[in-house]
Amino acid sequence: MTILLFGLFAVMMFIGVPLATAMGLSATVAIAAAKLGLLSVPISVYTGVAKYPLLAIPMFIFAGMVFERSGVALRLVNFTVALVGPLRGGLAIASIMVCMVLGGISGSGPADAAAVAMVMIPGMAAAGYPKAFSAGLIAAAGSTAILIPPSIAFILYSVLVPQASVPALFAAGLIPGFLAGIALIIPAWALSVRHGFGLVGDDASCGSILIAFKEAIWGLLAPVIILGGIRSGYFTPTEAAVAAVFYGLFVGFFVYRTLTLRGIYELLVESAEVSAVVMMIIALSSVFAWAGSTLGAFEAMGNALIGISTSETMTLLAVVLVLIIAGMFLDGVSILFIFIPILLPVMTHFGWNAVWFGVIMTMCLAIGQFTPPLALNLMVTTRIADIGIEETVPWVLWFVLAMTIAMLLVVFVPQLATLVPGHLGYL
Repeated sequence: MTILLFGLFAVMMFIGVPLATAMGLSATVAIAAAKLGLLSVPISVYTGVAKYPLLAIPMFIFAGMVFERSGVALRLVNFTVALVGPLRGGLAIASIMVCMVLGGISGSGPADAAAVAMVMIPGMAAAGYPKAFSAGLIAAAGSTAILIPPSIAFILYSVLVPQASVPALFAAGLIPGFLAGIALIIPAWALSVRHGFGLVGDDASCGSILIAFKEAIWGLLAPVIILGGIRSGYFTPTEAAVAAVFYGLFVGFFVYRTLTLRGIYELLVESAEVSAVVMMIIALSSVFAWAGSTLGAFEAMGNALIGISTSETMTLLAVVLVLIIAGMFLDGVSILFIFIPILLPVMTHFGWNAVWFGVIMTMCLAIGQFTPPLALNLMVTTRIADIGIEETVPWVLWFVLAMTIAMLLVVFVPQLATLVPGHLGYL
């Protein structure tokens, strides 16, 4: 039955069946063939989505869209460009910083990359940055959104791995998230200097730092309110998502006055479509997960992975490589639901800390989001820049290397992920 489950899934993926449909159909066929009872299919669909932490996902998606359309991204760009100053490569560094701040609001890499790309790519092109460089840079910087809390990937991981709580994962992502951002700034600045990207005065029009700060303060306060509220105990991560929505609506309607009732309706429709896709993947992948677990397929694959090498380090590096490659072709939600049931026996066998491993897995997904050929973030930014993904390869590989080095630091120095949650009492 294991061969039937994975074989049918592979065939449907090969012929172009949507991922969620492929997982649901292959699992249903395997369940029927094993005579496990087809009633388990709707039950698995329901139990897969009937989890309280998952309520945060549509809320954070909507909040991210509200902040994007309300003009927060533009004001953050103005402030960060003013803060960086007249530096060669200043716009590149500012793009990374804005992506990190927006990541503390939306928790979604593609949404983060799209918001910054629409604001930054035209200005960077005018300052002498090639569109391929800008698109690759912003795609890479946008991937930090799933590391810096609040993170949709961390919420899903906590649902699949009960040993890792959402607050612990949010806290664990802080240092690795900033480390990833710094890792991207280094090649961005070096490449800008080497190739002469960005004029000396490429921030001259954004005004003084004080004026730009006053304009951007509402956007800068959003991550503070979200994370501060969670840490203080005023609200749970799910309630924090709702608070982020109301805060974004307040800023858009009464502070910047850029949102209208018609605009809110359009945002609701758009966010509902995105949320529905995510929840459909979760629902049908739950059937796949139940079938694989009941048939013993995941345990067998996990044991096979353990048997590849007796070395814990080599096994971990093999897992990292597989996850990065998977991230090049699949979205993060699908990877979590496909691979976590397989990797749980491996994690238990070696006694890996669930929170630390969750950070490593998320960093691998982040790298995959901007690694060609089918990187999700890169598809978004290249579409906005109106260029082909292949044009970004000479530039984006430098960012892949930088982020990989940051990820390996977390692999070999676990304290980078466990220090903050341990200090806050989450571990």
